[in-house]
Amino acid sequence: MFIVLLKFADQRSRAAEWMQAHKAWLQKGFDDGVFLASGSLAERQGGCILAQGPDLPTLQQRLADDPFVKHAVVHAEVIEATITNAHAALAGPLGMGA
Repeated sequence: MFIVLLKFADQRSRAAEWMQAHKAWLQKGFDDGVFLASGSLAERQGGCILAQGPDLPTLQQRLADDPFVKHAVVHAEVIEATITNAHAALAGPLGMGA
């Protein structure tokens, strides 16, 4: 399991220019079953993604394809975690069984 922080970077002011392409990239991540959830960070610091995948290098390549990353709107930080406990509503989606 991965927690991805997309923190605003040097070209933050260009976010509107790349927003539609970023949203399409996000949707592809959901469609491919890699992204489980996404949202905004508090105080307009950027965004976050809860992701699953085979390994860190594969996820890093996907993140490199994000138009926001390509154009320095955000910088991606990845935290790898092993989830060992979850509320019943999340256990299934996190692959923890019932």
